Amino acid sequence: MNINSINPVNGQVIQSYRTHKPEEINHIIKGTHLAWQKWKESSYSLRSELLLSVAKNLRIKKEELAVLMALEMGKPIHGGRAEIEKCADVCEYYAKNAEQFLKAEPIDPDASKSYVNFQPLGIVLAIMPWNFPFWQVFRFLAPALMAGNAALLKHASNVYGCAVEIEKIILESGFPENLFHTLIIPGNEVNQVIEHPLVRAVTLTGSTEAGKKVAAKAASLLKKSVLELGGSDPCLILEDADLEFAAENCVNSRIINSGQSCIAAKRFIVVKSIEKEFTELFRQKMAAKIMGDPLDSNTDIGPQARTDLRDELHQQVLKSIDMGAKCILGGEISEGAHSYYPPTILTEVKKGMPAYEEELFGPVAAIITAEDEHHAIQIANDSIFGLGAAIYTQNVGRGEEIAANHLEAGSCFVNAVVKSDPRLPFGGIKESGYGRELGLYGIREFVNIKTVYIR
Repeated sequence: MNINSINPVNGQVIQSYRTHKPEEINHIIKGTHLAWQKWKESSYSLRSELLLSVAKNLRIKKEELAVLMALEMGKPIHGGRAEIEKCADVCEYYAKNAEQFLKAEPIDPDASKSYVNFQPLGIVLAIMPWNFPFWQVFRFLAPALMAGNAALLKHASNVYGCAVEIEKIILESGFPENLFHTLIIPGNEVNQVIEHPLVRAVTLTGSTEAGKKVAAKAASLLKKSVLELGGSDPCLILEDADLEFAAENCVNSRIINSGQSCIAAKRFIVVKSIEKEFTELFRQKMAAKIMGDPLDSNTDIGPQARTDLRDELHQQVLKSIDMGAKCILGGEISEGAHSYYPPTILTEVKKGMPAYEEELFGPVAAIITAEDEHHAIQIANDSIFGLGAAIYTQNVGRGEEIAANHLEAGSCFVNAVVKSDPRLPFGGIKESGYGRELGLYGIREFVNIKTVYIR
């Protein structure tokens, strides 16, 4: 069986990849386990040296990899370059900090000596999506390898070119053969990998539906899992916000990666007294964004990664309009546009509409009117999701109070676009998942937190 990588700009096949057979998968997993048994004894200095080599090689290949992302999933080229830089950053971050993060912690109960030790688990299976095909792998892989684990990657089927390149870079950077492997398999064969006794844990970034299935399978086998799932991030614009600044930031957050980002702002909750002014500024800035060839550095919005995803997004827009939302920009698919979807704004969005309840994974903004600050917070929390949130206000203390104590999300930003950063723990609550990646907390997800007690 072969899986094709298809260019979303024109629908042409880029490359065909042969899937691994069950016996090959078993052989790969056994080889990875053998490589891990040696790797877990390696020094932090060796791990750090190799991971810094990965960072160097990523930067050397930055343009090549950015082009690959543009071809495989339509990422605008400037976004691809930034993504590779971010991958190099996370490698450098953990190369420099992992040893300190996993240093034994002394505890002083009634023993003569006791401490908490951190040891690797073994093989971690990563099930990754297509929207950030390098970053979402490296934000898991860098800490996993530095902690002494081995890893398997089941990437999204439309970005296997990226998956193969990641494996090449790991090997070219000097990591032991078989320590990291890309599995080319269809989604319906993932359970067989999770079930393998040598696979000790699983991490998934993807849809809530996929996360529930993987979580159920892992739980049935008593295997640790970390899930970073969907989001319908609220962005609160309060009456004292700098509206020009807020509108600019909100538009940039909405269209990042052509709108295909779990932490992109999607619901713009605007206090009634400034709703008209903000909406017009937002419309003007959104309309000025350029949709075009992802290989053109001037392009702001490329195609959606697949035509079926574009069509699902359009149905959410049409259904919201049928239920009473107003479309003040975009909302129509041009003939012959293949996977492209125009920047779109829906106003008068109400509870029950797809634009209110569901994740809009594309360049579509839902503007929701709130009576006041208290009502805005209620609307923000009235969601099954809880990944990120942002607040715009010129009263920074007020914004901090809302972010710290009132919004139900894993990351809350004041007067800034929600983003992931190697130094900051990242993850969600509710149906946005559980567990954390990045920072100190991320590297401790896939280790045995072991108590050592000596009388």
